Amino acid sequence: MKNAKQISRMVVLASFLACFCLFGFRSTFSVLQGSMSKDLTSTTGVEWTGAMLSTGYSLMMMVYAVTSFFAGRIVDKFGSRPVYLVASIFCFCGMFITSFVSDFIPYCLCYGFFAGVGTGMLWVSSTTSVRKWFIGDKYSTAWGIAFAGAPIAQVILSYFLAPMLKSDPSLWRASMKIFAFLFLALLLVAAFVARKNPSDYGFEPFGSLPAKKGAAAPVHDFELGEAFRTYPIWAAILAFLGSMLGEFLIWSQIVKFFETNIELDITTATNLYVIIGVCGIFTMPLLGKVCDGFVKKIGNEAKGRKYSLIFAPICGIIGCVLLLAMTKESIWLGVIACIIFSFYWAIEPGGVAGYAGSIYGSKCFGKIWGLATLIVMFIGPATGSFVGGLLPSITDGTYTASVIFALCGFAFSLVFALTMPTELAAKGGK
Repeated sequence: MKNAKQISRMVVLASFLACFCLFGFRSTFSVLQGSMSKDLTSTTGVEWTGAMLSTGYSLMMMVYAVTSFFAGRIVDKFGSRPVYLVASIFCFCGMFITSFVSDFIPYCLCYGFFAGVGTGMLWVSSTTSVRKWFIGDKYSTAWGIAFAGAPIAQVILSYFLAPMLKSDPSLWRASMKIFAFLFLALLLVAAFVARKNPSDYGFEPFGSLPAKKGAAAPVHDFELGEAFRTYPIWAAILAFLGSMLGEFLIWSQIVKFFETNIELDITTATNLYVIIGVCGIFTMPLLGKVCDGFVKKIGNEAKGRKYSLIFAPICGIIGCVLLLAMTKESIWLGVIACIIFSFYWAIEPGGVAGYAGSIYGSKCFGKIWGLATLIVMFIGPATGSFVGGLLPSITDGTYTASVIFALCGFAFSLVFALTMPTELAAKGGK
């Protein structure tokens, strides 16, 4: 058992590093795009709009989605080590090669393909490996620690970027080169410490599946096709999709919202954005512990995860409402909004994976969650990011319509979270 604990810690560490690199790509785009637009417009003589830059980001997320499915299948068979190794190469290329581009098509191809494949190897592999090692009343705690890599990346990398870009927008190229080598090094470490699935070592996952109040622990490991003939996976997909529409719009455009709507400088706008990450460092492990305690108290893991997935999009809705009410004289509303967004972030991504795992078991979870991620990420992040950059161009030039769109995405998520079944037998559910 001591050896099992040591291995499980390595799994969490590898997932932490993967989340750091994954969200290093995502969080820095919001800070980079303003400087990229200014520099590329001045050097090429062609206006680089938010919609153009968001197109590259959206393509990255579409490639990411397709890659996620194959990453899940690899994790089921071989664990996460080979996935992280491939990711290190593509993530490096995604940043390094993109730093040299000056034309729209090469930008879309380089950032969209290389960064898409690299980051697509990280999400499903990290969530799946943690879920395979931790279940029931231990899952959210372990995942909260691993997922804390995401806000730490947001804080560190955003604070690194803002002063550089404020002094010279052209330094976005140098920043990308630095990130390329950083992500390469961290993912090589992740590949080194990563381990196979517990069954490969003859171990059982950590955690107990609650079985009081008439809730039976899962006894059936669903196959891929069998799972997708049941409603819970589609409820989870649609709830996750709505949240991703809102989340990625906010994450990719919130700095521009603060700059355009509230007329803040890039440093102040970035500082507000970083509040989400600073709070997330604490809310992710703490709310993970709370969610596990809630699951244990209820005595039904699927029901506990469902309730958390109802609470998360409500936080997203409240955050959007506060942004819409914000003015330059009431910046404190933006501060509260970012704190509340950190609550959403701490619960939704890991919670929906935990819900699916509690219903469908672990044997084929990589394939099941990989296909679910393909569907969600092919549509949600790409659409949310692109629409967020497009709406200012076709409305009044502000990001008000973009935030309203994000609010609607969170509301869509809430509706389907309310319909999630909490029990399912091998041939049907209720």
